[in-house]
Amino acid sequence: MARRNKILVPEARNGLDALKARVVQSGRPEDAKFEAAEEVGVPLKKGYNGQLTSEQAGKVGGRLGGSMVRELVKMAQENLSKQK
Repeated sequence: MARRNKILVPEARNGLDALKARVVQSGRPEDAKFEAAEEVGVPLKKGYNGQLTSEQAGKVGGRLGGSMVRELVKMAQENLSKQK
C-alpha cells in the first residue's frame, strides 16, 4: 500500500515509525495500526480494507495520530524545560 502523506524531512521516517510503535506498545511499526485497530474494535486486516467505513478508518488513524501528537508535545515540553 502506497503512503499518501509526505514527510517534510524524509530522514525522519524511521523515527516516526518508532514513535508510532511506542505509542501503541507494539514491537514493530508495521503492526502498530493493527494493534490500534484492535484496541478500538475495528476489523482491520492485512491487504485491502475497502469494507471499512470512514468512521472506522478515522478511529484507527485518530488513535495513532492523536497519540503520536501527544507524545511529541510531551517530548517538546521536556526539552524546553531542560533548556531553562
